[in-house]
Amino acid sequence: MSMKFCVAGAAGAFGKKHLDALKNIDGVEVTSVVGRTGETIAAFAAERGIAHATTDLAESLSRSDVDAVILSTPTGMHAAQAIACMKAGKHVLIEIPMADNLADSREIVAVQRETGVVAMAGHVRRFNPSHQWVHNRIVAGELNIQQMDVQTYFFRRKNINALGQPRSWTDHLLWHHACHTVDLFQYQTGQVAADVFGMAGPIHPELGIAMDMSIGMKTASGALCTLSLSFNNDGPLGTFFRYICDNGTYIARYDDLVDGHENPIDLTGVAVSSNGIELIDREFVAAISQGREPNGSVAECLPAMETLDRIEKLMG
Repeated sequence: MSMKFCVAGAAGAFGKKHLDALKNIDGVEVTSVVGRTGETIAAFAAERGIAHATTDLAESLSRSDVDAVILSTPTGMHAAQAIACMKAGKHVLIEIPMADNLADSREIVAVQRETGVVAMAGHVRRFNPSHQWVHNRIVAGELNIQQMDVQTYFFRRKNINALGQPRSWTDHLLWHHACHTVDLFQYQTGQVAADVFGMAGPIHPELGIAMDMSIGMKTASGALCTLSLSFNNDGPLGTFFRYICDNGTYIARYDDLVDGHENPIDLTGVAVSSNGIELIDREFVAAISQGREPNGSVAECLPAMETLDRIEKLMG
């Protein structure tokens, strides 16, 4: 018997990534997709061979052939949609971030506890093989992090998505892009940041968001994280992680990992795929099948949202 999925925001950049990932997982069928405009999502569903398409998430939630939902929708919709999914008895995977404020994040966790469904946040860095390799060595007692030096750079002076298409909502450096690193730092060190700082650059006159940020964190044991973020960087895009450890230095670029001298690290056998989106979807499916809390559950990711809230308050 297959597990039946709805993907909301299916025609967007990350909706497509999740659809492609789900095709590689046995026992999974996408039975419904949700989009912003009826004509577009209907054509998209027909192209993908998906039986049901709608602009109304509630319509998908009312269907008996939907067991679980992946939300790849605008950030501002995440909390209300996630709560609607859980109250409808559907398991839910929320693309990062689960919400754009702490109060909504706490409400999501509370509703998950009330309903008992599987609810997971899309903190994909926990699953990228490069970061898994580092995590496995930390757990084995072979590494301790002294400092993580992280750069998150894009060139987005216009409101566009990862495919370079116009976006209907405005992205955010803190609650989206910094969320990846804040969660990863706390996950890899096994500690919540004891001390934090944050500074934001000028607000863009049209987008209404800070285009540059500088963030610092320190654990009680002394591990540091320095994070620089920019939407103004005209150059290589993405996030680059330097792990400075007591037993080596490692640099993660997406799903590749090298040591401090740029020698490649063999990631063979770390995971069944090199695709982080597929790996997070596999964990979601496995947690549902096994009736357990997933790695990256909304409860496990809540400390990252609490740390982001502390950082935001320092930015004024």
